[in-house]
Amino acid sequence: MPVITMELGKVSIEQKRELVTKVTELTAGVTGVPKEAFIVLIKENDAESTGFGGELLSDKRAKMAAEKKVGGNYE
Repeated sequence: MPVITMELGKVSIEQKRELVTKVTELTAGVTGVPKEAFIVLIKENDAESTGFGGELLSDKRAKMAAEKKVGGNYE
């Protein structure tokens, strides 16, 4: 029984439905394993629980937003 695990930020229930459907169909088509055999796990990670480059992602985003307000360009 294949298990697919995705770790994402917050997504809506509609997005979860679409992800589960499309990822299952694509993987079943590529592997030849029936789609009914797949388990899909979606783990949501918020910015306060994610570290990136030695900082919490929430802190990094806040810092980038503040720098952008004073002329920083991150796009």
